[in-house]
Amino acid sequence: MAFAIKAEVKDPRAQAFSFAAQKTMYGGKHVAEGDTVFVFASENEGGQGLVARGIVTSSEATPRRPDLERQTPRVSVSIRSTALAARRLGRDELKRFKDWGDGRPETELNFKFYRQATDKIVGISDETAAFLERFF
Repeated sequence: MAFAIKAEVKDPRAQAFSFAAQKTMYGGKHVAEGDTVFVFASENEGGQGLVARGIVTSSEATPRRPDLERQTPRVSVSIRSTALAARRLGRDELKRFKDWGDGRPETELNFKFYRQATDKIVGISDETAAFLERFF
């Protein structure tokens, strides 16, 4: 399974990324060492969308807090960059894909990242991973 992360990225051209205690949704809590991850620089934090593809070099679940009844699983990951995006793909390019049942990779990304605009790690389908590969 491939994954995508939308988070604050200080240096989109970095050779490695580290993200602490990231919210997970849509299977994102299963991210593990060796998995492919597509890195999106969060527009909420001044980013531009898709910036890199990488390989997870470490993944560690954040322990649950006993004082909270409901909490979203969180994971800390380190990612080694393997390629920089050659074309733009962000909120502006994805926002028109709103037919949640159409099965398009663009719609999957819009739904998982921008329907609820918080930063997060998400699992993505093989079709969406193949679609994202075309941006490198």
